[in-house]
Amino acid sequence: MTRTSVDVLVVGAGAAGMMTAIEAGRRGRRVLVVDHADRPGEKIRISGGGRCNFTNLGCGPANFLGENPRFATSALKRFTQHDFVKRIDRAGIAWHEKTLGQLFCDDSAKQIVRLLTDQMAEAGVELRMKTGVGRIARADDGWSVALSDGTQVAAASLVVATGGKSIPKMGATGWAYEIARQFDIRVTETRPALVPLTFEAGLLETLTPLAGVAVDAVVAPAPETKPDAKARKVRFTEAMLFTHRGLSGPAILQISSYWREGEAIVASMAPGRDVFEELKAAKAANGRQAVHTALGHIVPRRLAESLCAREGAAGNLADLSDKTLRRLDQAVNAWSVKPVGSEGYRTAEVTLGGVDTAVLDQQTMQAKALPGLFFVGEAVDVTGWLGGYNFQWAWSSGWAAGQVC
Repeated sequence: MTRTSVDVLVVGAGAAGMMTAIEAGRRGRRVLVVDHADRPGEKIRISGGGRCNFTNLGCGPANFLGENPRFATSALKRFTQHDFVKRIDRAGIAWHEKTLGQLFCDDSAKQIVRLLTDQMAEAGVELRMKTGVGRIARADDGWSVALSDGTQVAAASLVVATGGKSIPKMGATGWAYEIARQFDIRVTETRPALVPLTFEAGLLETLTPLAGVAVDAVVAPAPETKPDAKARKVRFTEAMLFTHRGLSGPAILQISSYWREGEAIVASMAPGRDVFEELKAAKAANGRQAVHTALGHIVPRRLAESLCAREGAAGNLADLSDKTLRRLDQAVNAWSVKPVGSEGYRTAEVTLGGVDTAVLDQQTMQAKALPGLFFVGEAVDVTGWLGGYNFQWAWSSGWAAGQVC
């Protein structure tokens, strides 16, 4: 058995882990980063369609969920999205704003991974891939950790940066939660987030013909399902996509973080348009026009046909009452639907919940009762919206831990 001693052992070579290592290394700390994967930063590499949505210009505490979403405030304010953009600019990585403040690389997400690995090397950080972690024990002067390569590491600080359960095919596990529980640290309920929602078989059968249809929509929780006034006000205005299993698209991924089994969501599929008045005007102008044709000028044709069939609205506009036209208006802009579940961790972009923030110091990410033990990134009960927020949390929480570990 080989024995080695370091100041900081970081478990996890993802965004948060590498950021922590860089900052600690720059302080002159001896840092070792280990990860069981073949390559570092795999989630970075595949994110944003291979271009990495690395932050969001509008990032702030309001864009995060958790039992105490304000916990993220300190780290987010001390290392902001603008601070990370400066690092990107200094590295000569070209980027662009896509929409809603989302920033992407012009070229490849691999540039972000390369930036991080280069900065770790410059800071003297040692990186070992294909290396798992076995027994972890508290030692008088820190932590004793057994690695799968036969090394026994003595570390003054141990940083857990292994993320959550999302995308298990990439090696994601609940290891961070196991370590927390081993040392009597509470873990809040975890569940898939930023994930497509699914329908029961009966509803799915009626909506399957719409698979592939996309609309710009406003999606919100059904008001009666959210006792919390703040949660009732949550709504997302982005694309919504019908799939063979249910609903997806950015608006659905966003609302999935707020949705729970047994609850309904409400979608407006022609936001800002008065469908009743437009159909009534079309009726006055050309009453012989088929109702699904008229509605097809407001929403995609396949969706229009499906809605007309569901509401029993057939024939020409001239034959339809105002009551029927109002039903179509409701069907388009107040569609209430109850998903039966989600696609799970297999496709979830992040994990909601995690290590209880009540036991962590918001300035340092260190466990209050266990000096030298840190949790950063997705492992913590801080979950961002879709659009670069979770990467910014990784940069900010990693930076915060790296100042003191």
